[in-house]
Amino acid sequence: MENILHAASTALGILFTPLRMGYLILGVILGLVIGLIPGLGGIVGLSLLLPFTFNMDPYSAMAILMGLAAAVSHGDVIPAILFGVPGTVGCAATVMDGYPMAKRGEAGRALGAAFNASLLGGLFGCLILAVSIPVIRPVILLFGSPEMLSICVFGMTMVASLSGNAPLKGLTVASFGLLLSMIGDDPQTGTLRYTFDTLYLWDGMPIVPVALGTFAIPELCDIMINRTSIAAGGKIDAMSGQWQGWKDAFSAWFLVLRTSALGTACSMVPGLGASVIDWLAYGHAARTEKGASLTFGKGDVRGVIAAEASTNAREGGSLIPTIAFGVPAHASMAILLGAFLIQGIVPGPDMLGKHLDVTYTIVWSLTLANVFGTMICFMFANQFARISTVRYTLLLPIIMTLVYIGGFEGQHSWGDIITLLSIGTLGWLLKKCGWPRPPLVLGFILGSLVERYTFISVERYGWDWMTNWFVLIMFAMSALGVFQRVFSGRQSGNGKRQTWSFAKPMLSLSAGLSVSHLIVFLIALGIAVQWDFGARLVPEIICGMGILFAGGLTFIELFKLKPEHQESEMEHAAAAATGGQMKMDLHMGYGTMSERQVYGRALGYFGWVWGVLVGAWMIGFLPALFLFQVSFMRFHGKEKWLMALIVSACMSIFIWFVFDYIVNEPWPQTVIGDLFPVLRTFLPWW
Repeated sequence: MENILHAASTALGILFTPLRMGYLILGVILGLVIGLIPGLGGIVGLSLLLPFTFNMDPYSAMAILMGLAAAVSHGDVIPAILFGVPGTVGCAATVMDGYPMAKRGEAGRALGAAFNASLLGGLFGCLILAVSIPVIRPVILLFGSPEMLSICVFGMTMVASLSGNAPLKGLTVASFGLLLSMIGDDPQTGTLRYTFDTLYLWDGMPIVPVALGTFAIPELCDIMINRTSIAAGGKIDAMSGQWQGWKDAFSAWFLVLRTSALGTACSMVPGLGASVIDWLAYGHAARTEKGASLTFGKGDVRGVIAAEASTNAREGGSLIPTIAFGVPAHASMAILLGAFLIQGIVPGPDMLGKHLDVTYTIVWSLTLANVFGTMICFMFANQFARISTVRYTLLLPIIMTLVYIGGFEGQHSWGDIITLLSIGTLGWLLKKCGWPRPPLVLGFILGSLVERYTFISVERYGWDWMTNWFVLIMFAMSALGVFQRVFSGRQSGNGKRQTWSFAKPMLSLSAGLSVSHLIVFLIALGIAVQWDFGARLVPEIICGMGILFAGGLTFIELFKLKPEHQESEMEHAAAAATGGQMKMDLHMGYGTMSERQVYGRALGYFGWVWGVLVGAWMIGFLPALFLFQVSFMRFHGKEKWLMALIVSACMSIFIWFVFDYIVNEPWPQTVIGDLFPVLRTFLPWW
């Protein structure tokens, strides 16, 4: 206990320096802004920040990342309450009562209650995280490689199988992510695996372009497809009545305590992400609060309080399995795992021993981020609300520029951008077809840990470790969870069960994805059998599981009829609150648009983003990004020339100052630079 208290006080002292507090506040501000923009959210925000943590020390990296992760849950309530459009899926339940309150003139009260409930819920989650560390530490230190491997497998199968009513999709995607992590120089034997004589792949695919491609590219694509701004021109009043909302949250202290505890407990379970937790808490409040059946859904402040307290408490709870076992409870924690690996920190015993000060830095950062986020929202709610009304034609090229620069931070190579866009294109197809994307990143991040634990277990214990009682129990639970999800139908929103029904083969894009995955696993297995035992052991296991999952999914996709009842989004969310499962992913509907319109606009979007790559290869990164911003705003967005030039110039100057002048970014060779080498003397990006 003395060591733990010393580590906690040391971490607080480390965090309270001007530089790290500045990083923390910057992360909070970025999180608030990202939470305001529908379709982005914490996953995309953390993915954008990830490349900028390369040159930071672990304490600064955790400060800025946790600042963003905590603040997103504060910022997303502003568009949810004022405009009825949740900034992230985690505050969808807040709309139920927050928006009706805003429509009857109580927006300030609803926001005040939401901000205070978020603060109290967040602090509760931090408290549980802090007091859990002394309890978990002696337990986790007893675990060896076999036990850690079984926990990784259990967490991965839990997350993958909790993928709506199609768990085989999650398992297939997770297997594909594991396979991607096998690319590169094998650490045991030195064998080059799946590099195809490409130097870029020798060190494996970097986490940054994979994460950005999986989450950021598809979300930006959906924003462009929908082509909408939130409540443009609408009247904004987010200030009056906030103090009354604060008092409401304190008056309902027992509701805050119950829903915070519910959110913290549920967030420890892999797969029960924010899209489920807020509805569980909302449903609990609706069933237990006096008179709730008559007022919930019509503007009851208790509905706002319940949803927000549980949602913000989840960060503290979800960090417990992430830190102790390396098993992220939801997608944002998978990105945080990537940050650990970038800093050379292995989750598990090291986080509770050698790196205990880093662990408590996370606790303090999360605590202070909740306080700062609430204060900033309380003071500047009106100003932040106006950000959510900015036209997508101005926001999208700015964010896309940051995505390009962030993706390039992987290995500072053209391969980073190709990986970014390739994974991004795949990510959008997965999302469009209802395939979950978080298992892909989770598999990619956990792949190195799974291989390390497997190799150590086999080398040290032979195959005797398979008889370990803990390993047997975890593997049995993993298998049971998978089979239960695969072979049992799920109750749909109207109470009907989705049943198996077969017909003649039907081709679809989703079936094409299944077949493509199956072919990839078959080819990868054919290549792996030629390697030494140490190099091929884990890839063969992954390919075998991938063939099993993708093969079964291919059969289902080709022959299974769709359910007669197609659930609406509200029914889908309600099903989650009563025991059903939602996909662990972000969702943005396309309204009444036809499939042809959706694919046409998506094709236009990917034409723009791939065109930037061609332009950057020809004339350099900075000139290509400037031309992209101007062209997109003027010709696609129909913005005025002056507006397009001013915004693009400001953004380009910022990029140049930070990455060229200060960081001295090593820009890659370009065609124009090869033709006229003298230009590189004056303009390094050529």
